[in-house]
Amino acid sequence: MSKRGIKMIKVTRLNGSYMVINSDLIEFVEETPDTVITMTTGKKIVVKENVDEIIQRVIEYKQKILADISNKVR
Repeated sequence: MSKRGIKMIKVTRLNGSYMVINSDLIEFVEETPDTVITMTTGKKIVVKENVDEIIQRVIEYKQKILADISNKVR
């Protein structure tokens, strides 16, 4: 798990800068045609990645977390 237990994924804003968002706070993701991530806080973030890339990053991060937990239990 990350240092503080926060599940974060890296995304790219339209201006090319990067930001890291808490994947547990994603309410939904839509393409309008830009990809817009709506957080549970109501904040909207427009990113370069498409919906499938966002989904894949969340899945990969959660798999990493589960693998880390599994390794600690053994």
